[in-house]
Amino acid sequence: MNGLRADGEQRALALAARAGAEDSPPCDWVICPPATLLGLAAHALAGSPVALGGQDCHTAAGGAHTGDLSAAMLADAGCRFAIVGHSERRADHGEGDALVAAKAAAAQAAGLIAIICVGETEAERDEGHAHAVVARQIAGSIPAGATALDTVVAYEPVWAIGTGRTPTADDVQAMHAHIRSCVPAAIDASALRILYGGSVKPGNAAVLLRLPDVDGALVGGASLVVDDFWAIGEATR
Repeated sequence: MNGLRADGEQRALALAARAGAEDSPPCDWVICPPATLLGLAAHALAGSPVALGGQDCHTAAGGAHTGDLSAAMLADAGCRFAIVGHSERRADHGEGDALVAAKAAAAQAAGLIAIICVGETEAERDEGHAHAVVARQIAGSIPAGATALDTVVAYEPVWAIGTGRTPTADDVQAMHAHIRSCVPAAIDASALRILYGGSVKPGNAAVLLRLPDVDGALVGGASLVVDDFWAIGEATR
């Protein structure tokens, strides 16, 4: 919940210009701004290699759901992706795995790629339940029929988001390998993109993004500074 029109347009235009000037971009770029900025961002990104995504979507294709956006509306606004099950949605709005799976299914039915977020709290990690919690979330949050083409998993240790703390590289790799081993058999686990999200910044991106089972980053605070966001992408080279 950051950014007004001037901020959003400046950031989108700056990122689009940089990415468009690259002969071979180092990574796939996606930005997921607040809903109020989707139309503006879609216009700013037109013709660039930067894709657009929504921060959430409703399970229904339409109807009396005041304040919500359907996946079809996101697609109509120019989105190719939708984040579902972000830890803040799970915590602030009480969203459970079944609801997350339904949202992911709705996104995929609308032709979007669902970025499904999973991750444990500090208490769950301290109690030794981190891997079990994430395995349960994977089992409950990925809808039937999902594939590696329409699904991305983002691991976000809740205790590391916005705190400046990050797990060790060994911890991240172990969890990502665990996630890859837990996905439904119908999904080609080797092709599934698994992102790491938890205080990713230019100073730690290179180490995290070079881990064998880390395929990218879900970037929060650092994405508000174009130079920092760009530096994280460059770390994938």
